[in-house]
Amino acid sequence: MSEPSGRAAGDGHWFEAFADHLGEAYLRYSFTKGTEQEVSALVDLLRLEPGERVLDVGCGPGRHALALARRGLRVVGVDISSTFVELARTAAAAEGLDHASFVVGDARRLCFDGEFDAVISLCQGAFGLSGGPGSSVVPGPRELDEPVLQGIADALRPGGRAAISAFSAYFQVRFLEETDAFDALLGINLERTSLRNTEGIELPSDLWTTCFTPRELRLLARVVGLEPTAIHGVSPGAYRPDPPSLDVHEFLLLARKPGEPQTGIETDCDETIGRD
Repeated sequence: MSEPSGRAAGDGHWFEAFADHLGEAYLRYSFTKGTEQEVSALVDLLRLEPGERVLDVGCGPGRHALALARRGLRVVGVDISSTFVELARTAAAAEGLDHASFVVGDARRLCFDGEFDAVISLCQGAFGLSGGPGSSVVPGPRELDEPVLQGIADALRPGGRAAISAFSAYFQVRFLEETDAFDALLGINLERTSLRNTEGIELPSDLWTTCFTPRELRLLARVVGLEPTAIHGVSPGAYRPDPPSLDVHEFLLLARKPGEPQTGIETDCDETIGRD
């Protein structure tokens, strides 16, 4: 399998090369155009209030984090791509959103401890991208994406809420493309595609996405100490409280951390969260 850029095999996670190549061109893709609808829905579904602290895991160029900050929420975005983090910082500075900060970090090694009222991870921002080159070596029965979900659970205050999107295994198998290769054992789909950057340069790229069923999401949430409250069938730009079906791209897991809300202990995660 080819690497998405000139990086040597095993040099970092494959998503870093993907982001380095795309840069701002990432925001040209159609699946990024529903940000305002998605954020409005999340504000309602998670009962978010101005002043609350929100962590965006796998924030990319910051589209959801910035939209939440415009609504008065205090947001921290984490992404493994320094290219995407710099784009998000630049956008926040241009708008004067000093209550939105962005740090480079690996979602599989978060170091937050009960600091946030809510955590989001959307559009395969981190959860669902643990397969492929640069993946963690997962011991025993642990699933590839469990460390990401555990970090999300740990970051929440007692009573905190989470919203995590995951690609539907039902949809992926039902509409499998000729260029896709689906691993039925791991639930990981390999998509071979071509990505065009801002200069119009195309690069053959391999994209690995873990796909889930609603039952798997419920079970995995409980393993890390989260209480699932709902699972909706959603698509980019169409976040609604609809039941899961075979025809939607993604599932949106809503969950809460058991316990009563209390003051969390803030840690000093620096700009290289969880990086070796």
